[in-house]
Amino acid sequence: MNFLRDKINTNPGFKRFMHRLLVPKNDYRPRWWVRRLLNPVIALKKGKNASIRFKARMDILPKNKFYLGDSGIIEDYSVVNNILGDVIIGNNSLIGLRCTVIGPVEIGNDVLLAQNIVLSGQNHGYDNIHVSIREQDSVTSKITIKDGAWIGANAVIVAGVTIGKNSIVAAGSVVTKSVPDFCIVAGNPAKVLKAYNHDSNEWERAKEKVVGGTL
Repeated sequence: MNFLRDKINTNPGFKRFMHRLLVPKNDYRPRWWVRRLLNPVIALKKGKNASIRFKARMDILPKNKFYLGDSGIIEDYSVVNNILGDVIIGNNSLIGLRCTVIGPVEIGNDVLLAQNIVLSGQNHGYDNIHVSIREQDSVTSKITIKDGAWIGANAVIVAGVTIGKNSIVAAGSVVTKSVPDFCIVAGNPAKVLKAYNHDSNEWERAKEKVVGGTL
């Protein structure tokens, strides 16, 4: 399997051929035989007691990795897409109702995603104004959600962002820069509101509202 994945990703012509074989032209969802026959055997890798709900949409291709760790759950009406990058989800992590996860994304252990959250490691290119954005190459940058993080409902995490260990993203936030460990962020764009003080063992109001650095 790794040999086939490497061959697809290192040969542009073969990669285009395989993509068209697996995904219809001008579409983004794998063909029915990929979803029903190929993916359950080859692409959808799950740990012990992991669960993908029946109504979840899994846009998974074997050219990139997908893994759901032990006791992980992907809830109904969520969309998971690894067509442009790996999607790795750790043990005991929850992808809540109607979430969208577009790779490359790596989610750690014991992570909670509430409802209607968007994690997209993909952006559309727009540099060439003479070509429609739809026809330009996509650009990817990995999203990392570290162990124990909690993402509130309706939050958006953009490409390239890291959410620190045990950090909290408030509902409705748009996170455009990386969040340190043990912080609470909120807003659009999200800013640090509180940070955990390991000396006092309390969550304290942040002296500086900084996202993307160390407090």
